[in-house]
Amino acid sequence: MRNRFDEQLFELNREIIEMGAMCEEAIASAAKALTNGDVALADKVKANSGVIDQMEREIESRCMKLLLHQQPVARDLRLISAALKMITDMERIGDQAEDIAEIVAFLNGHTMEGMELIEEMARETIAMVTGSVDAFVKKDVELAQEIIDRDDIVDDYFSKVKCGIIAMIAEHAADGEFALDLLMIAKYFERIGDHATNIAEWVIYSVTGVHKEA
Repeated sequence: MRNRFDEQLFELNREIIEMGAMCEEAIASAAKALTNGDVALADKVKANSGVIDQMEREIESRCMKLLLHQQPVARDLRLISAALKMITDMERIGDQAEDIAEIVAFLNGHTMEGMELIEEMARETIAMVTGSVDAFVKKDVELAQEIIDRDDIVDDYFSKVKCGIIAMIAEHAADGEFALDLLMIAKYFERIGDHATNIAEWVIYSVTGVHKEA
């Protein structure tokens, strides 16, 4: 019975890693579409968003079956409950990558000066998501804590982007709508950073049994 349970836990880990990788790809593609004004790539991100949603449902179902039909010990319960929380954040990361892609598609290739800071913010955010998934794979508490600490960097980028956009509107009032679209994109990246932080916190819980909010 335990061997079968361990096999299912292995599959659960594999599926979470796969879902995390898909989220990483979605964010990276959305960021690249923004940088290059690539509407076709943005449309591809939107088209693939349903796959992440489906993965969340499948993993949630696996977790519930493990809880209902098996007899998990405390360590297993931590892993399963953390998995349920993590996939919620991953699904939201996928949604926000889609939101960014929708704005990029709406901009229809429009780019201008002032986007460099958002691109730097995007790279930092992608690194956070990648790191949070790596921390889960490796069960690495120190790496997870590093990801949590890096959220301050993303927040600082967002503050700088806001200041830059205010200056942009002051100098180029005609580009006000475009500037607000950029602000929304920056806000989505900031939220993705928050979700990566949440994932890292649940990684720590899955290993230690201690959660920041506890």
